[in-house]
Amino acid sequence: MIQLEQPPSHQTKRTPVVKSKSQFKGLFIAIVIVSAWVISLSILLSLDISKLKFWMLLPVILWQTFLYTGLFITSHDAMHGVVFPQNPKINHFIGTLTLSLYGLLPYQKLLKKHWLHHHNPASKIDPDFHNGKHQNFFAWYFHFMKGYWSWGQIIALTIIYNFAKYILHIPTDNLTYFWVLPSLLSSLQLFYFGTFLPHSEPMGGYVQPHCAQTISRPIWWSFITCYHFGYHEEHHQYPNVCWWQLPEIYKAK
Repeated sequence: MIQLEQPPSHQTKRTPVVKSKSQFKGLFIAIVIVSAWVISLSILLSLDISKLKFWMLLPVILWQTFLYTGLFITSHDAMHGVVFPQNPKINHFIGTLTLSLYGLLPYQKLLKKHWLHHHNPASKIDPDFHNGKHQNFFAWYFHFMKGYWSWGQIIALTIIYNFAKYILHIPTDNLTYFWVLPSLLSSLQLFYFGTFLPHSEPMGGYVQPHCAQTISRPIWWSFITCYHFGYHEEHHQYPNVCWWQLPEIYKAK
């Protein structure tokens, strides 16, 4: 169980104090996710899949996508200082590591943009919001991605891909199915459940100040779809609550 308390006078209402029985649970969960991703990818890249049909690989691709999403969710929690709040350096190191594994994304840049999003959701200066022209899913997605990707990252990933293919002799299909494709699918998953659905303007207009809505679904399905990122109103109300604690906030409302 978690306990929400009124914040001290120097804290804002959107960052209540959260108590957890285990001080190391967030760090432990982060280590499990990173370890699962590393082990899974290592095994999958070494498999001989030359005789397998694509439909046989689909469950494995979805599994790897789920782990990729877990990397980003871990970095997201690190941005809120809740992976290991007892030591900010370790906390931000985990965030930097998981974003690097996810796609060589710059942690400090995303950290600044994410807090700009929290302070100004669904506004002109919200880096995650559409610009008024790109409101449908794919237009908004490409507009969103342009703000986080750079040619430097693309060139670096291309170098890594070719190193793995020509120097380490990892088959092209393995790299495509288990490294490239899950990463792209994960970006779609994160955008759909973490930005498009919760921050699209509802019929009655946005509810200030968070301009975020929760996509109500059973807790088990919420976890599978996007690590409870669909409980988005709760996340904006309590940004210092870990992803795995959000169901308790959701159930308590």
